[in-house]
Amino acid sequence: MANVSYLRTPVGERSNEKLRGATGSSPRRRGRGRYIAGGLVLLVLAILGAGALILASAHASLTTDSEAIAKVGMPLGGGSIKSATIVTGPHSTPVPVEIRGDKIYPRSLVAANQQLTVDVVVKRPGWISWLAGSTQKLHLTMTTPVASLRSHYLTLGGHSPLRLHFKAPVEAISYGASGHLRRHVLGGPRSVVTLPRTAAAGTIFVAAAPRSWEKSKQAAVSWFPAGGAATAVASPAPGAQIKPSTPITLTFSKTVGKALGTHMPPVSPTTQGTWHQVNAHAIQFRPEGYGYGLGARVNVALPHGVKIVGGTGGWTVPPGSTVRLQQILSLLNYLPLKFKYAGGSGVGLTAAEQEAAAIKAPRGHFVWRYHNVPSELKGFWKVGASGVVTKGALMAFENDHGLLADGVAGPAVWKSLIGAVVHGKRSSFGYSFVTVNESSQSLTLWHNGRTVIGGTPVNTGIASAPTATGTYPVYEHLPVTTMSGTNPDGSHYSDPGIPDVSYFNGGDALHGFTRAQYGSPQSLGCVEMPYSVAAQVYPYTPVGTLVHVT
Repeated sequence: MANVSYLRTPVGERSNEKLRGATGSSPRRRGRGRYIAGGLVLLVLAILGAGALILASAHASLTTDSEAIAKVGMPLGGGSIKSATIVTGPHSTPVPVEIRGDKIYPRSLVAANQQLTVDVVVKRPGWISWLAGSTQKLHLTMTTPVASLRSHYLTLGGHSPLRLHFKAPVEAISYGASGHLRRHVLGGPRSVVTLPRTAAAGTIFVAAAPRSWEKSKQAAVSWFPAGGAATAVASPAPGAQIKPSTPITLTFSKTVGKALGTHMPPVSPTTQGTWHQVNAHAIQFRPEGYGYGLGARVNVALPHGVKIVGGTGGWTVPPGSTVRLQQILSLLNYLPLKFKYAGGSGVGLTAAEQEAAAIKAPRGHFVWRYHNVPSELKGFWKVGASGVVTKGALMAFENDHGLLADGVAGPAVWKSLIGAVVHGKRSSFGYSFVTVNESSQSLTLWHNGRTVIGGTPVNTGIASAPTATGTYPVYEHLPVTTMSGTNPDGSHYSDPGIPDVSYFNGGDALHGFTRAQYGSPQSLGCVEMPYSVAAQVYPYTPVGTLVHVT
């Protein structure tokens, strides 16, 4: 019989084991609990990570673009641009925009090298909007791209094309005369652009932009024929018609110092203004005051060996119009008519404004200044015609202002006319009209709407030396003079002390002369009057007064 032995546990130990079973765990159970707890932590972390990833991908982005102004990177699952605003400054008007998918374009041209502020609102897809919000605001500050020329001065062979090289590709280019550029979209970015070459030398103005929706400032490009001598191109080109205040720019193939030395070239006619050096190759003459003058022929004298290419001759300034001449003469009270501007207060009182009006006369109408105007005088008047009424009035103005009274409106006369308008120098004399009737041998003097002398007897020319019929302005006004000439029989005469003389046609004049009687042809072409009558007529017949012989 085998011996069996039993391991007996003390009562206290059994009690402790039961206690551990009730309140603790065994090593195996403890490991299983830790595993479960760790799994829960990892699950929570995974859920949080996924949520963070989803939340991060729910955000859109706003960046610059190689074609549009800006591009929106959409959130996970897509989205759409709800609104977009572009401004050029804190108080500027928003630039109108066009949204094409995820890109934003301007509807009007935006300046190159312009700082822009872009604000966009993006609408998120509905399934993610609960987590990140239904919309997101994006903000971007950017500067529009700019392109510049590699060279503004080109030397070209006889048939070489005019190629412009840019430091960055351009998509749009405008070119032409200054201020009158025509825009062309190239259809793709180009670093080299070929333009039409119209002459062996010249200057063209160019404005190029890296984007088709941009505009840029114009810059001059000048080209010269190959050769060692210094040449220049002018803008405007020689032979062009310019305004009295148009600046003239000369651009040289060499630097200004090498082409001109230390002296600026003279301008003719002598013109108030100054030369300014634009850059190392160019100078510009800027007229001041009245400028070159209306009707002037302008020239610039360059040093020997330096010539202007790409044009011939000088520049011409258009003369003032006859209509404007009549308007000014009436405004200054030299005509028996008043001028009234149409729908406005008239022309500004600056030289530039008055000169512009002289070239292109403002609208308006004339009305007779007096009610009782001789019918012959009315018949001589015509708006826009250089008739005797206009010539006489201009001669009166010239005489009053110390100019040669020839009735020709040259540059100096126009300058004086405009100066009189600007400074309000009006005539206070009024208007006279003299009628000499050879049939009745009488003279009538009309002044400022009334007949001063009516039908007074006078002596006109004899048959062999008649007083010429027609209408003539007085061209010389002498208080006393010596008259000399040849008699019909060939003998000579010299009569000193002839008073109150107003020459109106060659040697024909109104003047005082002693005769036994008046009222018959007795003179050698003049209109003779008694001294008393001549003294009365003389103050009313200054230079420019019309004498109508019929």
